[in-house]
Amino acid sequence: MEYRIEHDSMGEVRVPADRCWGAQTERSRQNFPIGVGIETMPREITRAFGLLKLAAARANHALRPEIMTAEKLSVIEKAARETADGTLDAEFPLVVWQTGSGTQSNMNANEVIANRANELAGKKLCHPNDDVNMSQSSNDTFPSALHIAAALSLEERVLPAVTALIAVLRRLESENAGVVKSGRTHLQDAVPIAFSQEISGWRASLERDCELIRLALGPLYELALGGTAVGTGLNAPAGFAERAAQELAALTGKPFVSAENKFHALTSRDELVFAHGALKALAADMMKLANDVRWLASGPRCGLGEISIPANEPGSSIMPGKVNPTQCEQVTMVAVQVMGNDAAVGFAASQGNFELNVFLPVLAYNFLQSARLLSESITAFTERCAVGIRADREKMRRNLHNSLMLVTALNPYIGYENAAKTAKLAFEENISLREACVRLGFLTPERFDEVFHPEQMV
Repeated sequence: MEYRIEHDSMGEVRVPADRCWGAQTERSRQNFPIGVGIETMPREITRAFGLLKLAAARANHALRPEIMTAEKLSVIEKAARETADGTLDAEFPLVVWQTGSGTQSNMNANEVIANRANELAGKKLCHPNDDVNMSQSSNDTFPSALHIAAALSLEERVLPAVTALIAVLRRLESENAGVVKSGRTHLQDAVPIAFSQEISGWRASLERDCELIRLALGPLYELALGGTAVGTGLNAPAGFAERAAQELAALTGKPFVSAENKFHALTSRDELVFAHGALKALAADMMKLANDVRWLASGPRCGLGEISIPANEPGSSIMPGKVNPTQCEQVTMVAVQVMGNDAAVGFAASQGNFELNVFLPVLAYNFLQSARLLSESITAFTERCAVGIRADREKMRRNLHNSLMLVTALNPYIGYENAAKTAKLAFEENISLREACVRLGFLTPERFDEVFHPEQMV
């Protein structure tokens, strides 16, 4: 491999000749051989840095045109756009397990954009610190990149995935209107419920999750950019924070604004904790939904078997013909991972010592993994399971009429205690509620038939 010599404030460093990164990136690459190739800094972060550096360059050009000249801005814009669109992903090798401020990832972006800009200019025009990092610090750029990445992930990936599943559930509600089945509480038979009502519970839970996520987006639109090292804005010109946020809003179409209190914006990560709480709520509801589906589809002969779901792949290496609810299983595993990530996000956010939180990369890694996993998991579940849910209406009818909890309908006519006696006799002697009620002398056969209508109990 061929190398070139780069230098930073600590001296010279050999860097692979075919790479755009510089000395500080290479030092980090050598010093943190932890999770290499597996736990790389999330691409959502590196691409957010591209947007951020582009917005910062435009703001600097407007406020300091004598330093951020039109010539510099032109090539920095092009390099930053390549970073934002993923063209330069291979130039971001650093892992999550690095400095807790994310300084080295900020410098990775500065070096890559500067060197790529110089390549485009055909000369050494831009400096990583003096130009690409102008008016900034790692301490305000990494929190800002994290907010950008989080907001875009929620708005452009998670919400569309959930919305698509909600649409499928609405269709299933409509298709199953009027289908009455046995309800269940504590995994025991309960009074009847319409299958459409059961589905509506799933749908409404997901709609509420979307509301919570949208509520969490507001604080994420507030950016630390402009606070520089400790929140005072040292070395940033007046108006930079506001102008950079405006540029980011224009670039993304999202309502990014400058955070009012930069001291809070640098050290506190409460917005991420709140937003991840909404993701955990979504994970909890998806866990419940997936479990309901696999319980209802259990069987095919010895389970509940009230619905069928698509058969996507063989389910056993030894039992021929076995098919498992694998999409439900992937959903529940993802939910477990998200719940674990929530603990990591909370712990990381609690480590804001004095003027800076120094657990930013691990917070970014866990938050963005949750958003990515949920969006992909929900999409797979929607397309490979939910769309193919079919009610076995005859099985639902048999289970409904075999349920002892239908006796609840008799409470107004024979009282709670007599209804309990009726259910107990029917269970012990394996006879119908009608036969037990008549035998006990609580109602005549004619009166029983007059008042007992399970389908009307919903």
